[in-house]
Amino acid sequence: MPLEFGLWRVDDTPVRVATRAMPQESRLEQFIEADPGHAVRQDRRPARDGRRRRPARPRTQAGPHAPRSGGAGPRLRLLGPGLTNEQIRDIYASYARGRGLPAELDEAFALRFGGSPPEVLNANHALTVVASEIDPATERIVTYLASGFQVPVNVLFFRYFEDEGRSYLARTWLIDETEAAAPPAGGKRRGKQEPWNGTDWYVSFGDDSDGRDWDDALRHGFVSAGGGDWFSRTLRSLPLGARVFTHIPKTGYVGVGTVSGEPQPFADALLDVDGETRRMADLPLKGTYRRAGDEADGTDEDRREWIVPVTWERAVPRARALWRPGFFANQNSACKLRARFTIEEVSRHFGLTEEG
Repeated sequence: MPLEFGLWRVDDTPVRVATRAMPQESRLEQFIEADPGHAVRQDRRPARDGRRRRPARPRTQAGPHAPRSGGAGPRLRLLGPGLTNEQIRDIYASYARGRGLPAELDEAFALRFGGSPPEVLNANHALTVVASEIDPATERIVTYLASGFQVPVNVLFFRYFEDEGRSYLARTWLIDETEAAAPPAGGKRRGKQEPWNGTDWYVSFGDDSDGRDWDDALRHGFVSAGGGDWFSRTLRSLPLGARVFTHIPKTGYVGVGTVSGEPQPFADALLDVDGETRRMADLPLKGTYRRAGDEADGTDEDRREWIVPVTWERAVPRARALWRPGFFANQNSACKLRARFTIEEVSRHFGLTEEG
């Protein structure tokens, strides 16, 4: 059924405010961009190239309403499903240029939403038709798809009003948001991860007052993790020759180096100190690396501290750690590092090339 907006100014006698044509489509775009959470939906995050491209969803062609095209309803430009992570980052960089915004999507995302973007961008899609009116056939199609087949599609209506020098926008949805279908949470993720270069790894070094100490790792060349299989398993997967970007949680990145030896439990670990092979347990250490369960018989969980020798290319004291919004961080002790923004910025800060 056709939707009708009404707005009245209430004085002694209610006076209906006249509906006007939107002076410029760009004004509506600016409004949606400035406050997407309220203008569109709380859980949607528009991404755009200039003022026209929306890789996350289709849009109507320019004009005051959604026109017919051969009797098939609104003419939509489907821009989203095929875009890769790299293309989305390029679209954002083009949009941010000259607008005083962070040049990298990762940093902008963190500043806006308080966390790093997901590894897979563009995995799920919701289709929103923005219009001032639609014809009955289009309404039936959208309602049928949304209610009958759970397709995440809806129509967002705006109307523009002017009254005594003031401008107003009214907004409503064809289908109530609580009834509209959401993208399936367990559905197949078709988006693509950023490619991995086959070399770079992320390592989390849990420097704490009653355990391991970064000064030890910096001086003697190693990374370590322990206290349970979950913590040490990923660290033990680091291959010889891997380049590790080492991060202290809640502090920042403190070193980049190359794995130079096989993982070993602390009691057996050997490190190269000034050209001499030394037992780590015999070195003067600030931290504590012996743990309850070091002598486990193999039937219990391995709680030992595992040591991986590293030759540092560049490493700094904890007080000089590098952190920027949008940098990659992870709860695993080690994982493949795909975050281009983190790799490039940390490498640049430490005076390294991306190739190492």
